[in-house]
Amino acid sequence: METISIMKVLSNETRFKILEWLKNSEEHFGPQHPLPKNSGFEGGICVGAISDKTGLAQSVISGYLVKMQKAGLLETKRYGQWTYYRRDESNIARFKDRVRDEL
Repeated sequence: METISIMKVLSNETRFKILEWLKNSEEHFGPQHPLPKNSGFEGGICVGAISDKTGLAQSVISGYLVKMQKAGLLETKRYGQWTYYRRDESNIARFKDRVRDEL
């Protein structure tokens, strides 16, 4: 996890909003093709739901989500034909601590 890489990813307003929305995914997206309760991936949202909320093409959102995942902000789980994304809270906490400590 690189602080500068994360800041670059979050400099895009849509990516920043996606991260905010995923903090309370059910509030912002409602019930989505839910994963089975035993999946261990609660709060995951599929690309299509994020695309619908932003009004951007799925291909654009997929690219955004991959960048966010590579920066360490998101975790993914593939289930059937869908890929679900959720926040990686441990990496986000480390990022926040690092920014607080270094700035």
